[in-house]
Amino acid sequence: MLDLGCGVGAVALCLLAREPDLRVIGIERQLGLASLAGENARANGLADRFSVEQGDYAVLPEGWHGCFDQVAINPPFHDPLRHRPSPNPIKAAANLDSEAGLLAALASARMALRHKGRLTLVHRADALGDVLAALEGFGEAAICPLWPKAGRPAKRVIVSARKGVKGGTHLLPGLVLHDSDGGYASEAAAILQDGAPLPLTT
Repeated sequence: MLDLGCGVGAVALCLLAREPDLRVIGIERQLGLASLAGENARANGLADRFSVEQGDYAVLPEGWHGCFDQVAINPPFHDPLRHRPSPNPIKAAANLDSEAGLLAALASARMALRHKGRLTLVHRADALGDVLAALEGFGEAAICPLWPKAGRPAKRVIVSARKGVKGGTHLLPGLVLHDSDGGYASEAAAILQDGAPLPLTT
């Protein structure tokens, strides 16, 4: 798996803890975060299965083209014209990007994946139209809304799609994250704390 914009490695480390045969390469443009991801891999005894490269995921090494079964992206997705940047430059760089950034991320994912490989993307629910429009070359897409609480509008979505596979777009039941008291809902707790699967296919 390739983790585009891996940050400190949270997504990769969670996956590696669940999947003993998985190998992950992460790429992160911020040197400090890339270094922390490498330290986290070593601290968790996973350095043999999780390697991190410092660089811009919009420009992938040629040796990575068509090499990955899966690509994960949790890209910067706040529009800098609509959101005030954090005074922390690391957070600002991690959170703010334009539509061009989404297009670049998806182009890199498409380039890196093998035929029939799977893309998994986290993005804003109100930008779902832009995400679906940008999925050129992908098919068999499934959308999983993340509801903050029951009855509340989703703020985030997980989109799963496969490269070069024909198929429609499916809206999944989604996941309620929190109970009314603010604690994790039972299904979310099972996924986050006990390693239960989050179904992203129809």
